[in-house]
Amino acid sequence: MSSLPPVDLSLAARLIAEQFPQWSQLPLRAVEPGGWDNRTFRLGDELSLRLPSAAGYVAQVTKEQTWLPRLGAQLSVPIPTPLALGQPGAGYPWEWSVYRWLPGEAASFRGLAAPVEFAREVAAFLHELQALDVTGGPTAGQHNFFRGGLLAVYDAETRAALDTLGERVDAQRAREVWEAGLAAPFRGPPVWVHGDLSAANLLLVEGRLGAVIDFGCLGVGDPACDLVLAWTLFRGESRSAFVAAAPADSAMWARARCWALWKALITLQADPKDAAVAARIACLLDTEEAD
Repeated sequence: MSSLPPVDLSLAARLIAEQFPQWSQLPLRAVEPGGWDNRTFRLGDELSLRLPSAAGYVAQVTKEQTWLPRLGAQLSVPIPTPLALGQPGAGYPWEWSVYRWLPGEAASFRGLAAPVEFAREVAAFLHELQALDVTGGPTAGQHNFFRGGLLAVYDAETRAALDTLGERVDAQRAREVWEAGLAAPFRGPPVWVHGDLSAANLLLVEGRLGAVIDFGCLGVGDPACDLVLAWTLFRGESRSAFVAAAPADSAMWARARCWALWKALITLQADPKDAAVAARIACLLDTEEAD
């Protein structure tokens, strides 16, 4: 089997020229940061390309092509709109997508014009998303790295990270938090889950919520994983506003804390010098935070 060509600007240009010649004269440039699961390229002023970077992300293409038009038509906040489905070509073995470009810049706390109002806008988006009909929607699995599924999927990985990190974190408190989440199972009806609701996937337009992007981890299940913004983006009054406005009870917050803790622990394990992630873990383990 031939090796995968670099998923770069040259490949993107060849695919467009071969399959969508009507767009081949438009300027093409890489979007930075380009993403991990997919590489994103901007095509002209109105279009973007999204190409899976590895085989494990290919299932996201059909899922997004199928579901984003249906969900987007019912949401008040813009989400990506697929315009065309690309086929394997130019040595690239997988399907890929052309989307309408959504303007904005990735959210950061410093970039928020009104953090409390932004927290409420994100919570309102979650209310809308979770109210949509889930009939036929994809349940948690490998396609979305089990977002919306059981925390227990990452139990061994979390405990291994704690063992590796040793005294870099309060391991006893972390285990208490983790076990509390495991002991608070989801008992509600399954709902739509974005699955990767990070600051990078919330676009700001004039400091307000302008769009939500990157639905590769979309699925149906427990929405606790969509609440990690309480620790990864919000702070102070905006965190309190998000907690008050988000559709969640105390059990869901216990699981949400665990989703955030798992990701922070494996990130710190990969880079033990990451002071920002270490600080996030300390915040997660503070009993006064979020719930």
